[in-house]
Amino acid sequence: MFSRFGILADWIIAHRWFTTILLIGWTVLMAIGHYDPGILFPEPTYIDQETQPSGQTAGFQARPSDAVPSVEPLRVDIGNVIVVARSDDFFSEQGVKAMRAVVSSLEELDQVSSVVWMDRAPPLNVFSLSQPLLPQGEASPERLEDARERALANPLVVGQLLSPDARTMLLMVNLDWLFVLDDADCTDRLREVATEAAAGFQEVDISFQVTGQVPISISRSTSIRRNEIKYQLIGYSIALLTALVLFRGITSVIIVGLAPAFGVFWTLGLLHFLGFDDNPFNSVTVPVLLCMVGFTDGVHMMVQIRRHRANGISAVEAARKAIREVGLACWMTSLTTAIGFGSLMTARHEVVREFGYCCVIGVLMTFVSVITIIPLACASRLGRNVHAGVGRNLVDQNLSRISVVIDFVLKRCRFFSWIAIAGTVVLAICTLQMRPDEKLTSSMAANSEPVIALKHVDESFGGMVTAEVLVRWNTNIDSADGEIAEVLSAVDAILQKEPLIGNPLSICNFIDALPGDGDASTRMSLLDLLPPPLKRAYYTPERGRAVVRFRIQDIGIATYGPVFERVQFKLAELQAKRPDFQIRLAGGVVQRWENLYRIVVDLAISLGTASLIIFFVLSVVYRSLRLGLISIIPNVFPLAITGTLLWLFGQNLEIVSVCAFTVCLGIAVDDTIHFLTRYREEERKTEDRRLAIRQSFIGVGTALIMTTVVLIIGFSTALLSDSRDHRIFATMGILTIGSALFADLVFLPALLLRFGGTRKTVGNGNGNDEA
Repeated sequence: MFSRFGILADWIIAHRWFTTILLIGWTVLMAIGHYDPGILFPEPTYIDQETQPSGQTAGFQARPSDAVPSVEPLRVDIGNVIVVARSDDFFSEQGVKAMRAVVSSLEELDQVSSVVWMDRAPPLNVFSLSQPLLPQGEASPERLEDARERALANPLVVGQLLSPDARTMLLMVNLDWLFVLDDADCTDRLREVATEAAAGFQEVDISFQVTGQVPISISRSTSIRRNEIKYQLIGYSIALLTALVLFRGITSVIIVGLAPAFGVFWTLGLLHFLGFDDNPFNSVTVPVLLCMVGFTDGVHMMVQIRRHRANGISAVEAARKAIREVGLACWMTSLTTAIGFGSLMTARHEVVREFGYCCVIGVLMTFVSVITIIPLACASRLGRNVHAGVGRNLVDQNLSRISVVIDFVLKRCRFFSWIAIAGTVVLAICTLQMRPDEKLTSSMAANSEPVIALKHVDESFGGMVTAEVLVRWNTNIDSADGEIAEVLSAVDAILQKEPLIGNPLSICNFIDALPGDGDASTRMSLLDLLPPPLKRAYYTPERGRAVVRFRIQDIGIATYGPVFERVQFKLAELQAKRPDFQIRLAGGVVQRWENLYRIVVDLAISLGTASLIIFFVLSVVYRSLRLGLISIIPNVFPLAITGTLLWLFGQNLEIVSVCAFTVCLGIAVDDTIHFLTRYREEERKTEDRRLAIRQSFIGVGTALIMTTVVLIIGFSTALLSDSRDHRIFATMGILTIGSALFADLVFLPALLLRFGGTRKTVGNGNGNDEA
């Protein structure tokens, strides 16, 4: 392997101009990918064909005996935007007029197609007569109080459009996207129009906020873009400033920064060509991973070149020797990282599989940039003074003091070895206690308007997001059979017993609200009196299905996991008693719960697989089973201690945290491989493993400490972000990278001396360092 990298080094340096031309051509090609991949690879035009009649669900056929009505279902619990109105005066004369003026003003906007609110709730009476809940014109206090009581007794209103305390009202705004010109049309403009309309009624105090899927999505995207640009600039600036202080030379900093910059640029351009640019992990996680790997490898390459230049070797020869000496370690870090992340390609979730592809592509692109751009730049005029400041930076000046730690560890190698092994096992077990979790607003600022409004909706209505229990029956069950209502009532009773499930709603609630006595099972014929749009939103007899919808709060999927499991168990028991029915949980939030576990489990398995692959690859390359086994501890320990700290502080395992684990594993592996590669070189020069370990630290210690300091400072800038996900990512990055340095400087030397082989060591006579 060393000889092959010698050949590669000779070729790159001997054909510098040809290599440079190839890199320029590749960069231009990737720039086209950034701008418009269609220039080179136009997208084919497809003719859309209807594969299934409108109104049918895949896998289920409409009953031949029932015609499918051409009626659009009406749901009162959904809208593109939710305008949250808060007041104590809704059921006053001025309050009623103010809310009607607000709705009228909103509907006058071009981008608003309709507004669903309590005064337009479908009627629940035997004649299906439209009757506004709020009184028209002048109204006495008695009429207003009667309207309040009727609203709180209407299942379509209370807990759906009006809070049980009648102090919060929801306006479900549906948008006409043809007239939406910018983000403000879906957020600020709606709130401003509502506030302006209510301001004409000074006797009432009504406040407005906007939330819902569209405002939350806009707020999340805005926050990500703002934080991404802001904190990347801050982080890169601080990292460059720190690197400048450590290297004591601006040229070295610029050249080291070129490698990850080109690696990220090439990767993202190639991802555009491959169609992976819309993966949610690629906007932040992949660039951060590549920056970390590229920067750490680049620092090792630069430190070696600077040392050779300081010893009087020419720029060209220094670049050649650096590729020979560090190229193998860089290739090893890229190979193990790429193979480890390649295990994600076997994941069941498409997003995770694409993330694996992107990581492999990016790591290999970054390796090419490190192995070519840094040596070529150092061999050019740009790198003629690259060795300025060698020996005068803070790390080099204090390296001898840090060496005392290595000597202390080597004298007590047995103690530190068993501490490393036992501690890693215990910490890994603690990390496995974490539960998967996800929140709708986890990546948003806690003080943003959609988040504040959503929290209030959760408290007042039992949640904004809805899920459902889907009930289906066999063809031998008549659509008006009372058994259907019995099953729906049983489902409703199951849901009502769960405090975290809010306001279940089904056709049984509508039947119970109609005049008359008896339970819903004896009055199924009254369904014909309900407005068809309302009935079809909860009951479609031609398909043999009905739903019970309920609300979910944004308090984390991990919190709802036990709730869903209990509900599923009870629904299974109910289905066992009713063999003609199929009953199951459904809806987007349930799918998120199931997919979250799948994603996190896939990512967690990939981390374990990556560790095993790292062990296997290192064992083969270093031709030593011992070194392969030894490498597992310093790579797993940083992840285990970070996971344990998160678990102790009550944090759950979220996608962002597993992504942080993935990124940090690449950094931990990088440092370990550089140390082990240097150790193998020093082993060939001496029979004394203690001396080989000391010389390895002298050779790579500067680069290890430099990269760790710069990365920790760079990560720390994200702690100022208003995004919870960014703060979690930064905290985990700091903990993992810091503990990785500790493991490489304390545990790895002890393990190498204790279990590294049978070569002699020169001890101090106390017996603690014998192998």
